[in-house]
Amino acid sequence: MREDQIIVGGQAVIEGVMMRAPHSYAVAVRRPDGQIVSKSERLPVLAEKYPLLKLPVLRGSAVLIQSMVLGVKALNFSANVVFHEAEKEPAQESPEFQTAGLPSGVGSPTAVAVATKIEQASELKTGAAAGTIGSIIVALFFNVILFIVLPLLITNVLFVYLGAGTIDSHSESGKWYAEAWAWIRAGLHPIRPSVAFNLVDGLIRMTFFLIMITSFSLLRDIRRVFEYHGAEHKVVYTWEADEELTVANARTKQRQHPRCGTSFLMVVMLVSIVAFSVVKFDSLFLNFLVRVLLIPVVAGISYEIIRASAKSRAQWFFSVITRPGLWLQNITTKEPDDSQLEVAIYALKESLKLEPAN
Repeated sequence: MREDQIIVGGQAVIEGVMMRAPHSYAVAVRRPDGQIVSKSERLPVLAEKYPLLKLPVLRGSAVLIQSMVLGVKALNFSANVVFHEAEKEPAQESPEFQTAGLPSGVGSPTAVAVATKIEQASELKTGAAAGTIGSIIVALFFNVILFIVLPLLITNVLFVYLGAGTIDSHSESGKWYAEAWAWIRAGLHPIRPSVAFNLVDGLIRMTFFLIMITSFSLLRDIRRVFEYHGAEHKVVYTWEADEELTVANARTKQRQHPRCGTSFLMVVMLVSIVAFSVVKFDSLFLNFLVRVLLIPVVAGISYEIIRASAKSRAQWFFSVITRPGLWLQNITTKEPDDSQLEVAIYALKESLKLEPAN
């Protein structure tokens, strides 16, 4: 597979899709009046500015961080378009924001792009940096608590209980709170992580993730996002097949994609089991710290595995490591309609317009 095809990908946002090409990205969002609003920008080539980021593992960490920032920016943009529609008015032409008027037949190639300006554009620019940083900090804190701290503590308690047969929670005072505190202290006695320990830790982490994703999928608004997620995958498949980016071509593609973030997460879980079994301590705090500090390393290694597998002729290996992620995408993607496919196609076309000519 060509390098530019591997880099092309995207993310579903509120009533829209963000598509990323090697040197640019674009966000396209469907307004309530049926028009498509888009924003596109060139991306800095980090490896040119920082040569160290060309190295394996480091480049994967850089891609992860950049993708996180772009994802938050895209979500903020889509929320700005969808939830503040009543406050937007057409103004002077702006090169950053465009709307595409839709004819009665969805997916028709006769749609005409008209430049316009979103009223909140200046506000979005001035507050983008602070909003993006704040969103990332909140998201990181939530994910660290839910997917690192709690699984580690629960696993430690389980191994203390299974290893000792019981937890001695005897307290001389006989008070219930003293008994509870004694039980907690005994359960937090640090267990040196082994492969089995990290496997249980990973399974608990994945269980939390599945519960969260399944619960979200029951919400109507989240289901719409999952439909746009399916649209993004179908359009990427169309691009990878070197077919014309049309709704008719995208409609025939499957909605599960092996290089989706859900497949990446499954590889991350497997790599983390190995990594945390190598770097380990007889301290809960140090084991927690290792899990946080090694996130970029684990992500970088996982990125290299996905990247090498996609380019390798050994497609059976790529199929094996991405299959759990494909199963999970039965939850995180839903079948899109033609109007959603059109938004995803528009986003990819807008990002490709900013790519340097070959």
